[in-house]
Amino acid sequence: MASIAKRKTKAGETRWVVKFRAPDGYQREKWCATLREAETYVTNVSADQLRGGWVDPRAGKVTLQHYAEEWLQMRPNLRPRTLETYEAQLRLHIVPRLGAIDIANLTPAMIRRWHGELSRSHLAMNTVAKCYRMLSAILATAVADELIARNPCTVKGAGVERCDERPVATVDQVLSLADVIEPRYRSAILLAGFVGLRRGEILGLERRHLNLLHRTLTIEQQQQELSDGRVLVVPPKTEAGKRTLVLPQFIVAELERHIAIFSEDGKSGRVFAGERGGPLRKLTLHKHWDRARKQVDLPSGFRFHDLRHTANTLTAANGASLRELMHRMGHASSEAALRYQHATRDRDAVLAAAVGELAERVQRERDAANSA
Repeated sequence: MASIAKRKTKAGETRWVVKFRAPDGYQREKWCATLREAETYVTNVSADQLRGGWVDPRAGKVTLQHYAEEWLQMRPNLRPRTLETYEAQLRLHIVPRLGAIDIANLTPAMIRRWHGELSRSHLAMNTVAKCYRMLSAILATAVADELIARNPCTVKGAGVERCDERPVATVDQVLSLADVIEPRYRSAILLAGFVGLRRGEILGLERRHLNLLHRTLTIEQQQQELSDGRVLVVPPKTEAGKRTLVLPQFIVAELERHIAIFSEDGKSGRVFAGERGGPLRKLTLHKHWDRARKQVDLPSGFRFHDLRHTANTLTAANGASLRELMHRMGHASSEAALRYQHATRDRDAVLAAAVGELAERVQRERDAANSA
């Protein structure tokens, strides 16, 4: 299947040339510095062809930047915000270091060095994990396209995001936030802190999504804001994100007052509209949220999204099953819902302590009776 011949270069140096016939019928050759290198190459080429895994080295002669741009174009169904994020990751963190290299020449060592440099930079580790995961997905497609033989992204665990434990507000703090924030945003605090809605889900609510007679709220869309200022209303990422939730009775009364004063008219009217009409901007909500957070003395690291974490923790602590948590959170996977099971474990610890104290008290009474 292959032959090795010794040749002289124009500079008079000795090289070893491997010649072999590729599956397409054309002859290929590879120049090697040593006989051992040539023999190893023959062994690898022969094995690859026998198992049908041989890849033409010329196929991977395309820069990572060019292939990555094509990779994005091949995904017309990406959500606008996701596409914007991917483009930023490529432009800022992948292309500057690796973009000019042909994908056929990328090695695990190169990827490891790039990942190490990102990890030592100012970037958050979860951002590094997202960039690595995206690069790995791009090169996995190159493998499927038979442009490269194997994916050089081999850094174990590099694409795994590690979520730090987020702070949880008390019920009193959530109610205090609702009390001190501008009345227009009071119901947004309650929906996040006691129902567990995301900010985008709250901003995407229309009056047709509320059935206050039956105490239900339906999530079927969310509002996204792009970096260029455009506001889009898009469906949830997954089908599990589309859900109907039962509302606590006191929130129904709050929403009735909110709709009467602040919401747009008509079934398609926004529940949370801007002060001058149109969509409520996330920057506007954040400004009022941050002011209220300071008044309640919550730490600067406590985010609006942590209200959702608070609601899910309260739900878990009150006995919700994993399936029930997944439904209320709008998750197709149990992975995120499992994070809130610690609330149930904490409650279990309290119950165990109470039982232990009871048993110890009875034991002390028994010991006292026996010693008497």
